[in-house]
Amino acid sequence: MNRRPTTRRTLLAAAVAAAAGAVAAPAAFAGEGPQRTGGTLPGKPGKPGKPGKKGSYVAFASWSTYEDWSKGAADGTRTEQGARPGIVIGTPKGTVDYKDPHTDKTATWEYATWTSQPRTPAVPAGELIASWNAHTPEGTWIRIELKGTYTDGTETPWYTMGIWTSGDGADVPRRTSVDDQSDNKSSVWTDTFSIDDLASGLRLKTYRLRLTLHRTQGGGNTPTVWRLGAMASDVPDRFEVPASKPGPATGVELKVPRYSQEIHKGQYPEYDGGGEAWCSPTSSQMIIEFWGRKPTSEDLAWVDPSYADPQVCHAARHTFDYQYNGCGNWPFNAAYASTYKDMQGVVTRLDSLTQAERLIAAGLPLITSQSFIESELDGAGYGTAGHLMTVIGFTKSGDIIANDPASPSNAAVRRVYKRRQWENIWLRTKRKDANGQVKSGTGGVCYIYFPTNPAPTQHQVLKELGIL
Repeated sequence: MNRRPTTRRTLLAAAVAAAAGAVAAPAAFAGEGPQRTGGTLPGKPGKPGKPGKKGSYVAFASWSTYEDWSKGAADGTRTEQGARPGIVIGTPKGTVDYKDPHTDKTATWEYATWTSQPRTPAVPAGELIASWNAHTPEGTWIRIELKGTYTDGTETPWYTMGIWTSGDGADVPRRTSVDDQSDNKSSVWTDTFSIDDLASGLRLKTYRLRLTLHRTQGGGNTPTVWRLGAMASDVPDRFEVPASKPGPATGVELKVPRYSQEIHKGQYPEYDGGGEAWCSPTSSQMIIEFWGRKPTSEDLAWVDPSYADPQVCHAARHTFDYQYNGCGNWPFNAAYASTYKDMQGVVTRLDSLTQAERLIAAGLPLITSQSFIESELDGAGYGTAGHLMTVIGFTKSGDIIANDPASPSNAAVRRVYKRRQWENIWLRTKRKDANGQVKSGTGGVCYIYFPTNPAPTQHQVLKELGIL
């Protein structure tokens, strides 16, 4: 099994299993993605509201233009114009002490904030995932927070959705999620806000996001946040989704580099040791290089020269979440992608495989999260509690062509998976493990990386998904 820290999520799952008299068995391949309960536990099915626009249970919101940033409340920040507008520190609001829980080092930082206007998703949400794109030069870091109003009229506290920096040197705090955040109505599980009891009918009605930009006291650098996004969703509980027909991407295969996570097994235990733990950064690196970006030789100078594909090691180091103790924090991967020139990344959900086909047809590969037992996906050769792979195309019959990093070599990474099997393991929210115990599914979660100036057809598809 992949090594995981003990959190309220794992304790809650253990309590539910104990109450049911269940003994969980380790998966054949633990994968890299966490088990995500989504607030829905066995015996407590959620009752989603009516779908929103065009029948979608997903509402993605973004802030990336000068107009977007200008509508927010700035306290010490200013909007920087240009080809890629963003929020920067203007005149700091003040100073704050922050003790890094992973180093026990306390330092004083100048800070400034930007807070979005309230956003009302088309669907009152059972879950929300924030993602961001930012530049954090030496001595700078950011905090991303969420505050919302429930459908019963009460408010959430300010929840931290991430403390992030592209660096991990002595000049900045460790990149981290924050455990033990709950008000007994909702909780944050690593990177996901979730209503605790969906069966109660409670949902998140509105929300605001807040950015706090930090820099070394007296320093001249500033973070720049170029993009902020939030995926609010209320996907219905389902063990099975309706089968779709092959669509616009049949016969299309994108030329995405192939990297295996397994050839890195045992490398850099301080970043969770390669192998099954690195599916997310390995997938991220494949897509980043599809867009023609990669680390420089200077960036890779720290990697053992005897290791193949050092850029995968680099991706693991720079997506590593020191609280989660792994590389599977979804927004951290999207943020890592955005550290490359003119690249953007978001975390969202898709409603259907047809939407994924539209992305592929436009030349946009995607990274998907899924969980399954070995018998549910022919040809995989493993089962997983959570795993990331890249979708790069569709065969002429509509089956999925994936670069699956859970392969023994780079040459073996390209796989073809049966459409119906793959569609179901990706889009469902509930599943059963090898012992018949009910577990969660990710409900269509994916990462989408794209350049600042996508082609017109790409822009159109991203716009349809609410990303642009």
